[in-house]
Amino acid sequence: MIDHCGVNVSDYIDSRDFYKNALSAIGYEIIMEFDGQVAGFGKDNVPDFWIKCEDPVTTKAHVAFQSETRKHVDDFHKAGLGAGGTDNGPPGLRKHYHPNYYGAFILDPDGNNIEVVCHKPE
Repeated sequence: MIDHCGVNVSDYIDSRDFYKNALSAIGYEIIMEFDGQVAGFGKDNVPDFWIKCEDPVTTKAHVAFQSETRKHVDDFHKAGLGAGGTDNGPPGLRKHYHPNYYGAFILDPDGNNIEVVCHKPE
């Protein structure tokens, strides 16, 4: 089981605001923030996704967050676009993974592929 992961970002404020807005759709919030350069996002006071303004900047990573509902996937996609992300796959079934794989993809400000997925039937 993975405990936490993170990406290095080129612009802390832009990335912090992007993730704060996009991940709020699945109940994530900023749990910890250090020196105006590091933020830990998560639920239930447990930060499991981190961003840090540091070189080398992470690009082309793929991070997927699991959701309890398909509505959360839809909400994430809308929030991610509203926060300045780029569409990299609208909400929908990806049956080539499995019959109930419902996901959406947004590129963050540095080009990382951020996904929210629900594995439950509708």
